[in-house]
Amino acid sequence: MTVKAVIFDMDGVLFDTEKLCMDSWLVVAGEQGIPDMETFFPACIGRNLTDTKALFQKFYGDAYDYEGFRKQASAWFHSYIEQKGIPVKKGVREILDFLRGGGYDIGLASSTSRPSVERHLERAGIRSYFQNLTTGDMVEHSKPCPDIYLMACKSLGVDPAQAMAIEDSPNGIRAAHSAGMIPVMVPDLIAPDQEMREKSVLICSDLLEVMRFLDK
Repeated sequence: MTVKAVIFDMDGVLFDTEKLCMDSWLVVAGEQGIPDMETFFPACIGRNLTDTKALFQKFYGDAYDYEGFRKQASAWFHSYIEQKGIPVKKGVREILDFLRGGGYDIGLASSTSRPSVERHLERAGIRSYFQNLTTGDMVEHSKPCPDIYLMACKSLGVDPAQAMAIEDSPNGIRAAHSAGMIPVMVPDLIAPDQEMREKSVLICSDLLEVMRFLDK
């Protein structure tokens, strides 16, 4: 197996923002009387705004105002980050330094919109590591569809078969697998099941373990 490029998901992989997003949704759902959010939220992990809205409407129908809910949850999320900073995951700087030193191409494929991605990377001081950013507002359908990863590989000029995708969510692993990449799962909120074990080349506890694998 030859790895020439590593493409990261962002939320739940680089930053501990998946849990933060879930907290914001649960708080606002409680305030607005929206039931079953703890059941609904996991299905949204890895999806872009368009697909998340469609899923919300399918799950809840017209009973609740999605745009109002999303706006309030986003305000809660960004207020937290403004006050307490962006929570960086263990091993992020170490693996980015290792990859840059080893001559790997480094990309990012996140279902989050580009302005938010740029803000988070700049805030954490790691924007300069990434040669390419592919974001959720650049594709019609994000993960689990492979589009965002195929676009990221094309932008880096790398064959998907030689690109490792580092993901925390089932939707992300499905997308990377469908794109013909080398999927590596570093689980966050959702533990790997049999499907994830079959579609992942490797399941690691953190990014330092991924780095040790690449350093063999």
